[in-house]
Amino acid sequence: IQPAFIVVLLFCLLKKCSCSNVSCLPSSAQSCARSCGEKFNTCSCHSTCESLRDCCADYKQFCLDIEPHSGSLLGGTDFKILNATFDAEHSVFYRFNSEILTEGYVDESGVGHCITPLLYELGWISFEVSTDGVSFDRSGRWLSVHHSKLSPVYKISLVNATQWQYYGTPDVSGDLKMTWISSLLKAERVNIELWGYNETGEVYSANWEAEWKYLYTVGRDVPNSGVFSFTPQIAEKPYFLWELGSIRVSPSTKPDGAQNVNALWSEEHALAWHLEEAFGKDSAGWALEKCINWDKEEKAMPNFLTEIIDCPCTLAQARADTGRFHTDYGCDIEAGSFCVYHPGAVHCVRAIQGSPEYGAGQQCCYDSTGAQVLTGDSIGGSTPDRGHDWGSPPYKKPPRVPGFSHWKYDVISFYYCCLWSDNCEYYFTHRPSSDCRTYRPPRVAAVLGDPHFMTFDGVTFTFNGKGEYMLVYSSDRELSVQGRTEPMRFENGTVAMATRLSSVAMREKDSDVIEVRLGDQEDELQVLMNQQVLSFSEQKWIDLSGKTSLLILSKAGEGVMTLTVLLPHDLQNHTLGLLGTMNDDPEDDLTSSNGAVISLNSSAQDIFTYCAGWAITNETSLFTYDSTFLLNEYYYAPKHDPSFIPNFSVTEDPEDPLLEPALSLCAGEGASFCKYDTLSMRSLEQGNATLLAFRSHTSTKKALEPVQSCGWLSPPNHGQKEGTLYLEGANVTFSCNSGYGLHGSHERTCQADGEWSGEDAHCVAGR
Repeated sequence: IQPAFIVVLLFCLLKKCSCSNVSCLPSSAQSCARSCGEKFNTCSCHSTCESLRDCCADYKQFCLDIEPHSGSLLGGTDFKILNATFDAEHSVFYRFNSEILTEGYVDESGVGHCITPLLYELGWISFEVSTDGVSFDRSGRWLSVHHSKLSPVYKISLVNATQWQYYGTPDVSGDLKMTWISSLLKAERVNIELWGYNETGEVYSANWEAEWKYLYTVGRDVPNSGVFSFTPQIAEKPYFLWELGSIRVSPSTKPDGAQNVNALWSEEHALAWHLEEAFGKDSAGWALEKCINWDKEEKAMPNFLTEIIDCPCTLAQARADTGRFHTDYGCDIEAGSFCVYHPGAVHCVRAIQGSPEYGAGQQCCYDSTGAQVLTGDSIGGSTPDRGHDWGSPPYKKPPRVPGFSHWKYDVISFYYCCLWSDNCEYYFTHRPSSDCRTYRPPRVAAVLGDPHFMTFDGVTFTFNGKGEYMLVYSSDRELSVQGRTEPMRFENGTVAMATRLSSVAMREKDSDVIEVRLGDQEDELQVLMNQQVLSFSEQKWIDLSGKTSLLILSKAGEGVMTLTVLLPHDLQNHTLGLLGTMNDDPEDDLTSSNGAVISLNSSAQDIFTYCAGWAITNETSLFTYDSTFLLNEYYYAPKHDPSFIPNFSVTEDPEDPLLEPALSLCAGEGASFCKYDTLSMRSLEQGNATLLAFRSHTSTKKALEPVQSCGWLSPPNHGQKEGTLYLEGANVTFSCNSGYGLHGSHERTCQADGEWSGEDAHCVAGR
């Protein structure tokens, strides 16, 4: 710290002023212009400066907060800049990702506004602001959201969406109706426009481009009442050639098809309601022709099926493997299993990440018994996707454009072949279900209570040190998961001789740094990305940067954080840290940072010493230190506090009035941890929370146990099969049509070695 600044600090202490105030800074103080995220000797432009009260005087003017901070990737959201003023006589310019330029406006109050542009990508998008169009010295970030994941209140609702997308097929006609929240548009009158989406150029080449185009206006200069109905008309050529698109509502004062205007959008949908006359005359025949053309196009495109991840074998696995698969909101058991595209299924999941080369997606669907639904047996079967529904980094270009590439290559073709006509065999030839023969469930480890560790190989121990420690480390994958512990307190506020997990931070290779920590409110969790606290007030889903193969799940209860870590099987033999060496050998789980292995029968004191050796350093730390408390207790202090010596055991005193209810509560698996936490923290609630967390971990482990699959069996030609379960112990039986005899096995059983018993079944004429 410079001497001049020390004088300023002393002056501030005496006068009780804030050093984030310009009057408290020396004349040589740094500016945050073009320096957001930086830390200087005299002040800071880093996001932590507000809580540390060391912001540079112009921090708010240059490091911008906005409201709202999120919206559709299609653009049209009007956000305003908070805590900064602009000259109403001047323009304000915005540059997204250093390349997309748009002009905003300044309102009568001097508040700067931006209308977000079309962004073919998801997640946090950096933007810069200029008042002269040359010097972009202010910056902020905008959350671009997949349109289907956007809250329904922020988009146009197509009333009776089925009518919209089947319009012109037999017995589907009438007026179409849409609704929206009128207050979201700053206009008294609006235009209703149709926009179309297409992808042009040579596939999988540099000139393969996404095209988002204004087609025509459906309703012009209509009241912004939040509702509009119309009778569809057959569009003129070439407009009816566009088969996929969205409705836009925007101010009628803007020209038709104007870019970057305040607007609301509908979901992308099949534009059945404006297709050519031939569709209305014979929708099934028209769709079959389209289906056959799509079949020819698919045959000429690269095969992506060989590189996508295999599906989990059971619904339990699919719901537990949350590091690699996430609920497909189009078929969600938690939302009533309304599975339009997958009849017979109750729940579907999608692979979170696109495939390595083609950015393709995987979808897996399950029935009410928990079995996977396959396209070989049902139209509702699981289907892979050439275009991942959620897009795939780096986004922007086909087939990685979120939502729209998926509709272009996987959804509109399903309408051609399966929904508008009955020719699903074409579709399922190119989109067959992936069974689970190569699926390998992830491994799971956990930290719970005050705190107790369960390694990937099943070793359990208790470590009540205070500090910051390496939980999982893999040099091969540049993977790091770190945990911070802090002393617990009794209800009267005194410090207990036990600790709790209070924060977890992780990163893999070039991914964002994600930190989850206990918040200020009871049982509240804060999520930070790259040392900035994330707000989930607008969106429940936030796409992050970089790929990661692990998942950390944290939840809080009774003031204690529970951590679950899921790792893919390919990290076998590549992990170190407090959660063990993942190699199916428990004996080496207590491997120290210097390579020494201690016995599983070691004393609690020896295990304490071993764990202390996994303390991290400030150089390797991923944690955020955004308070004086965190700086003093963890950044400037030893990473393992040698002065904090916990109780290594608890005494079961027969005279203790808490003992009997503790023994009654703490029974079965997890009883020892439950008793420890109940008696050490003098709290049955604490013990019960630990017991429930332990049982939850046990349930997750059970759900992720390997299941043997023998693969799909086809029915014989001129015959049938009974049974659609293909896992170990399942039976499938075969029969033949009249006039045919069965050759081969009448019944086959899936065996433990992954092979079917018996012989292939055939139906032979005349037997």
